[in-house]
Amino acid sequence: MFDIIISGAALVFFAPVIAVLMIWIAIDSPGPPVFRQLRIGRGGAPFAIYKLRSMVADAEALGGFSTQAGDPRITRAGAFVRRTSLDELPQLFNVLRGDMSLVGPRPDTPMQKSNYSVHDWRRRHRVRPGITGLAQARLRSCATAEQRLALDLDYAADANLRRDIAILFETIRTLFARETV
Repeated sequence: MFDIIISGAALVFFAPVIAVLMIWIAIDSPGPPVFRQLRIGRGGAPFAIYKLRSMVADAEALGGFSTQAGDPRITRAGAFVRRTSLDELPQLFNVLRGDMSLVGPRPDTPMQKSNYSVHDWRRRHRVRPGITGLAQARLRSCATAEQRLALDLDYAADANLRRDIAILFETIRTLFARETV
């Protein structure tokens, strides 16, 4: 219920921002402004995640699922939406649909399954993936794969509403602290 109320209110609040960003993305580079990608959810169920497109159209054909600093596939508008995490706003629709939660491990692509042991993969996918999680709140995009996994498994072992609220506030603090540096 918490996810539905917060994501619904956030969608109403951010609808004008999403609309403006979609127009900018469409003007900045060819292709649809919203990007869909297959991800893995709770219990290993696949779903389509929505994000504002931050890379050139068909970027997956030009490189892997991860990016590095200076990646030529990232557009001008994309650099902004990534830096501000505004590219994640359409995932509020995923939350309303029940594919995701506001808080949980970030959803993996099917190709990433090979990065886990069978046991860790199952443990990590006991909970719904989230728009933010412990790794994003604490380490942002600086986390190593090992740190992300440890924080994701920690969350999956003890997911609860009180912790979710604390992680949401920690994420907000991390975003604003990073912007002021």
